[in-house]
Amino acid sequence: MVCNSCQSDAPPTPDPRWRRMLWIALAINLVMFLGEIVAGITSGSRSLQADALDFLGDSANYAISLGVAGMALSWRSRAALLKGGTILAFGLYVLVTTVLAALGRGVPQAETMGIVGVIALVANGSVALMLYRYRSGDANMRSVWICSRNDAIGNLAVLLAAAGVVGTGTAWPDLAVALIMAALGIWGGLQIINQARAELRPKKPASLVEAQQTLASTSL
Repeated sequence: MVCNSCQSDAPPTPDPRWRRMLWIALAINLVMFLGEIVAGITSGSRSLQADALDFLGDSANYAISLGVAGMALSWRSRAALLKGGTILAFGLYVLVTTVLAALGRGVPQAETMGIVGVIALVANGSVALMLYRYRSGDANMRSVWICSRNDAIGNLAVLLAAAGVVGTGTAWPDLAVALIMAALGIWGGLQIINQARAELRPKKPASLVEAQQTLASTSL
């Protein structure tokens, strides 16, 4: 029988600071999505466009986290499972579109990539620092931290891509960074999905576990 009254599954007391941080992160990500998608399209940068879509995905993830913040662990884990699937799908999308873009021609504007990359790094770095203390929480909290961490790493990579475009005069550094961001999305999505699935597995009552341990020790 599943332990439906386990303490770990009880609805937690909503943390006002956690919710406030999520609202701030949501606002930052929406603003950055709008600015970066325009910059990515006008500059022809695949990595900026990928990062902009990541901002949009994170905005949706923060909104979901706010919706389930006061619910039981099982519901928070289901929300994390949905977010993990979304992040995984984003990573696969970026992977496919980047491979297709590699077949085309054109060099992105490195100056725009650099300026927008710095702004995005400051934005994501601030969000990551705000959420750092929650990186070891449940799958829902951890998914928010992983999103912010991946974004900050992705922004550093965009800056390196801008330098690479200047140095080589080709689009390959931009495409390479887009591939790295795709890999981060796939890896992060799988991390979240695995933890959420573990939290959703039925847990045996403590009395049953103790009985099994006692039986195992007496049979030795």
